[in-house]
Amino acid sequence: MTSTFPNISISTERLVLRPLDEDDVPALAAMMNDEQVGAWTDVPQPYTEDQARTWITEYAPTERTAGRGLDLAVTEFLTQRLVGLVQLAKTNWHIRSTELSYVTAPWARGEGYASEAALATAQWLLGDQKFERIEMHTAADNTASQQVAQKIGSISEGVLRNACIAHVRAEDGTWSDVRTDFIVWSLLPEDLDGAGEQLADTGGFTSFSDWN
Repeated sequence: MTSTFPNISISTERLVLRPLDEDDVPALAAMMNDEQVGAWTDVPQPYTEDQARTWITEYAPTERTAGRGLDLAVTEFLTQRLVGLVQLAKTNWHIRSTELSYVTAPWARGEGYASEAALATAQWLLGDQKFERIEMHTAADNTASQQVAQKIGSISEGVLRNACIAHVRAEDGTWSDVRTDFIVWSLLPEDLDGAGEQLADTGGFTSFSDWN
């Protein structure tokens, strides 16, 4: 029997992480068309609103119900504005392990939103959901993503040589692939002790089993 993630809302002092909905289509498409997202992810460029709608209405629900992963919109608590995305993928329910990644909108960078959202997700996974391992892969030159992994208490386990394809955009707007290394990070339940203090005053998380 395949395990699945519940529909979940996770709240922190500044953020609400919730399932994506169709109202997120314009903001999601705009975020995915950012050059940094194009450089460090495999999101198609350019990224259209139709692709965003397909992700929200078809891909994300299928991944969750199949037990493979979970996509959460990261929004500002006060404005409800979409600031990013947290994604769980390649979930192994037997060993209770999953891979976590995150994307932040360009206007929201530098505010600590990615680490706040990633840590809240990790606390929910390793605490409430009784997961035993969260894994993250960051490109060797993606220092911003590496800083997020460090801030939430992740341990660097090593390098997967030549395992990542990054992307570079030329002056004419075309993209080309560049091979680089992946740095592998892991987060176990015992690693959260120190990291949790960084969000000591957050509001925790709330689960809504009938979220729609």
